[in-house]
This record gives sequence, structure tokens and C-alpha cells, in this order.
Amino acid sequence: MTKRSIAEDAQDVMRAAALIELGARIQVLESEVNLSRDRMIRLYQEVKGVSPPKGMLPFSVDWFLTWAPNIHASLFYNIYRFLTDLAGCSHFDALTKGYTLYLEHCERHDSYVLLSFTRAWTLVRFFNAGILQLTRCCSCTGKFVTRRQDAAHSAICGSCQPPSRAGKSAKAGSRITEDEDEGAGECTTDQPEVMDEMNSTLSGADVKPERQEASYGQAA
Repeated sequence: MTKRSIAEDAQDVMRAAALIELGARIQVLESEVNLSRDRMIRLYQEVKGVSPPKGMLPFSVDWFLTWAPNIHASLFYNIYRFLTDLAGCSHFDALTKGYTLYLEHCERHDSYVLLSFTRAWTLVRFFNAGILQLTRCCSCTGKFVTRRQDAAHSAICGSCQPPSRAGKSAKAGSRITEDEDEGAGECTTDQPEVMDEMNSTLSGADVKPERQEASYGQAA
């Protein structure tokens, strides 16, 4: 076993602390940093003041395809792609900085935070596995999250063509927690104008935040 330097160990501790601050679960830390599970649990308790939550991570692909979650997922992943492809950031930096920018955007426009950090991390893994892709909306030309096997022609995102029930069940100004994350597929947004702001945030770049196709317009 190769002995690690103190600097490498300290870097992993700092990275783990940053992930915990953003809401990462222990399973996420195990994938992103090279620390023992016991140390990660102790670090989590030190940073958060509580024991880490237990249970499985959210694993549903369909959650990202419902209306409001799709808009938030598309916003985050377009930011992530911008940071990796154009800004030259590493995966870790793009993940943490991208999610921070997503949080700042939601706060700036008084929109609730629907995408937890663990969901955002899972989304990136789905893209890396070839399960999801970005599809260009034929109306606003923005890119939004779809299944890889879905037809790309005539695709319309959910912000351009929202479902009829849009805005009837959400509570604005709230931030989703990891405990609420499992049932978050029920949420919709009550601020369509905020979705328009999301779509135009990176309007000058090829990787701008986009929205969901009408065929996915029914929330779970």
C-alpha cells in the first residue's frame, strides 16, 4: 500500500468538508475522496453537528424528467458542462462550483432549491453512464435533460410548454433537504417567470440552462 503524503490527506479532508457543507451523503464522499469511512463519518459529525443520514441514495432517472426537477437539473448540468468544457475545471471543481452557482441563482431569483447536491451528483453519473443527454429545444434553442434514446427532433422543453398543473403544488422560498429528497418528484414550481430567468442565464453560451419537453410534463 502506497503511503500518502500529509498534503494529499489534508486535501482530501478539505474536499470532503466542502462536499459535506453542500449536502453530500457519505456514499458521495466515498466516491469522490480517498478517506476511510470512519474518518468521513467523524468529519460529517464535526461539520454538520449530527450523524450522517442512512439509507439508499436517490436512483430514479424518471425524477429528472418530470417538469420542475427537469428544469432545475438542466440548469445545473448546463453550468457543470460550461465549467468543464469551457472553463477547464476538473470534475470536482465543476461539481462543487456548479452547484454553488445553482444555489446562488435560486436565491437571487427567489426560487426554491429543488435539486439537492446528492441529486446533482447522481445526475452527472447518469450522464457519464450514457443514460441521459442534453437535447436542444426547437422553440428556445436551449438544451435540456432527456433520455438518451429519446428522439431529438421537434423536442420542446417544459419551460416553453409547461404542463397544465404547473404552479399548483410548490412552496416557494424553501430548500430541499436530504430527508425530503426521496419524495421530491411531487414538486412543481409556482414561479414560471423564474424558469424563464433560468433559461436565459447563460444565453450567450452554447451550454445554456434549458427546460423540459412537454412529453415529460406530468410530475410523478
